[in-house]
Amino acid sequence: MTRIAIIAGEQSGDVLGARLIQAIRASRPDITFGGIGGPRMAEQGFTTLFPMAELAVMGLLEVLPKIRRLRRRLRETIAALKADPPDLLVTIDSPGFCLRVLKALPEIKRVHYVAPQVWAWKPKRVHEFPGLWDRLLCLLPFEPAWFAQHGIEGRFVGHPVLESGADQGDAARFRARHGLADTAPVLILMPGSRRSEVPRLLPVFAETVALLRAHIPNLVAVVPVASAVAETVRAATSTWAVQPLIVTELDDKHDAYAAAAAALTKSGTSTLELALAGVPMAVTYRVNPLTAMMARRMIKVAHVAMVNILAGRELVPELLQERCKPEILAETVLALIRDKAMAQAQRDGFAAVMAGLRPSGELPSVAAARGVLELLGP
Repeated sequence: MTRIAIIAGEQSGDVLGARLIQAIRASRPDITFGGIGGPRMAEQGFTTLFPMAELAVMGLLEVLPKIRRLRRRLRETIAALKADPPDLLVTIDSPGFCLRVLKALPEIKRVHYVAPQVWAWKPKRVHEFPGLWDRLLCLLPFEPAWFAQHGIEGRFVGHPVLESGADQGDAARFRARHGLADTAPVLILMPGSRRSEVPRLLPVFAETVALLRAHIPNLVAVVPVASAVAETVRAATSTWAVQPLIVTELDDKHDAYAAAAAALTKSGTSTLELALAGVPMAVTYRVNPLTAMMARRMIKVAHVAMVNILAGRELVPELLQERCKPEILAETVLALIRDKAMAQAQRDGFAAVMAGLRPSGELPSVAAARGVLELLGP
């Protein structure tokens, strides 16, 4: 029986992996899957070597306390794949872990799904990639041309946000479910999906909401989070003067987007979800000051937010590090809620960005599955 191993290291990779499995099975139901994944992949019958959450660490300094455990898990993963080699290996994002696995297994056919964003930082690292994979699947339309300049072939398969359903929410259903008045403005707060990053933004969000309530007394704060960090968020928000709604179900999150007047979000894929849903936003983030200093020296792009990178301009405000302050965030959100022209200008820009993320004629997961199956053969 044909077997594909998949390695995903964080929540977004778990979603990508689950959709990839579904798309592959649609044409090849005989294939079995295993490796490292999360709950979404488990729903597809996927068996994991160890909990995927152990790999979800972000930040140059934040990873240091976990380095010994990560190295042990890396050795275990490589050993398991060498002991029982799959017909093909798919690694999804998480380059710090996945590229090391790929390098150790040249005898296996390998696909790396989600091109490393070396175009944004450390572009010289591209010279380390030849020989690491047999196929590179890119999410962003400009990536194949960038990699081609360095002698590496990449295939654009489209961005998975287009399959997220983020634009299919029902505002009326959200308000009815949570007993919200039609006139109550909803503010989405997205602090991140990792336990290590959530505590950095929630205290700032708490003060921001308190400042906003002075101007908008009926404002409702909604925090959509992954179930893995829900308890962390509940504990952190238990002391807020006004308790936010904490949303963990995917449909409820998308309904919240439909009801939202504005959002504050960390940088990352969440900006594309909100853009697809047409939610005016500002992007904010705060990390260890030393991490921030080091990151600024490495970043080679003009913008941090993916929606801005794709737009080629600052379509949404980026309020990072020293600008991640309650007073600045509150002022920005207030403008987004009250200035309809400003909000609409963002929505118009979002539509243009989304149009460029779709591959021709098929869903991103189907395009990715086709790229994998071509390598696998009949």
